[in-house]
Parts: sequence; structure tokens; C-alpha cells
Amino acid sequence: MKSNKQRRQELKARRKLRADRPVGVVPVNPARLRPTPSYGLPDFAQRGYYQDQPFRCRDCGVEQLWTAAQQQWWYEEAQGDVWTTAVRCRPCRQQERVRKAEARRIHREGLAMKRVRPSPSAAIP
Repeated sequence: MKSNKQRRQELKARRKLRADRPVGVVPVNPARLRPTPSYGLPDFAQRGYYQDQPFRCRDCGVEQLWTAAQQQWWYEEAQGDVWTTAVRCRPCRQQERVRKAEARRIHREGLAMKRVRPSPSAAIP
């Protein structure tokens, strides 16, 4: 069991680490990252922290900021691939989801139509 003095020293050391970190930086928990078959590690894992990253949206071209907190959520909570980065802003991501859902719906309708309609070769004896 630790003494109160040891606990205070540990807390003080943790607070110091937090104070030394610049704004827009979140520490990486490597144990929570999704396993990857690669031999190397991405830059953020080597550094030991996530850092705010600017990017340009692929669809609309607007400059955006992928924050360290968003990166931590993507890599550690959602278990996203460690080699991916943000390429679309939030409104464009939502539009892309709607577009893909509509394409899936149309595709499924086409498959259902094929199943209902008998093929012409089946009618010939």
C-alpha cells in the first residue's frame, strides 16, 4: 500500500506532465490502438501524443482542423486504422453517407427486380 506522500508525488508528477503539454495535444494510449500488420508506427504513436492537424476537405476544399481529441476518439474508441487521416469536413461526410446509402438502396432494388422477373432462358424448354 502506498503512503500519502507517495500518492502526492505521483499526482504532482502527472500534473507536471499535463502542464508541459502544449494546447491541442492529447497523449496516445498505444494499448488501445487497433493492431496493424505494418512493421512501423505512425508519427503520432512514435511521438506519444496526438496533435491538431490541418487538412483540406476533399470535396468542398475548405480548410479544416482535425483536433487531437477527434484523433484520439477515431484511433482509440472507434478503432480506426492508424494509417488513415481525415479527408472530408463534417457536412461533406454526411453528404457522402447519404449518397452511399442511396446507391445501396438502388442496388438492392435492382437485385430484387432480378429475383422477381424470370429469366428468358428459363422459359424455353
